[in-house]
Amino acid sequence: MLRAANGRGRVTSNIPKTSDATENELVTSCLVAVAESRDVAALRKIFTLYSPRIRAYLIKHTRDVQAAEDLVQEVMLAIWRKAEQFDPMRGSAGAWIFAIARNTYIDAWRRQKRPEFDLNDPALMADPEPEPTDILVQRQRQDAVQKAMQTLPQEQIDLIKLSFFEEASHSTIAKQLSLPIGTVKSRIRLAFGRLRTALEDLK
Repeated sequence: MLRAANGRGRVTSNIPKTSDATENELVTSCLVAVAESRDVAALRKIFTLYSPRIRAYLIKHTRDVQAAEDLVQEVMLAIWRKAEQFDPMRGSAGAWIFAIARNTYIDAWRRQKRPEFDLNDPALMADPEPEPTDILVQRQRQDAVQKAMQTLPQEQIDLIKLSFFEEASHSTIAKQLSLPIGTVKSRIRLAFGRLRTALEDLK
């Protein structure tokens, strides 16, 4: 069950900060790799480094370990989808990642339609509209993904669609397919790796 970050239903902004320059350079390079070449290994590095911090942040606000775990997966999917929007000139990689974590939490809160949610909260401001060139690049990538997916077995296509296109959490997929959540995670990783290989073959 998601809870307000304070008693008035507002989401606080006490987001953990990363100040180490070396770490910021590493994460920045990983985000660039994800944006430019859909580098799965780079995403894994980001996950290894940031998932414990994101999980702690979300547990603090949701007071629900399972809800926080599901939201961590949503955050990582958002990083995968939006990596090309990261601009190192506007802030650190860590700040950008935790902004996604905050927005993911807010979106989850809004889905529950809590009456005490403050719609005037500045954190609810919509993301800026993408530039036309960004839209073109995104469409080209989507076309490449569709072609690559046609080379995968149907079972892996279904997993990718559920996880990355329908944004279903791992726990939801596990229930839908009657599989242990660990099996779902390992199969998604396998499907993800094969999709990356297929994308590289199309270059």
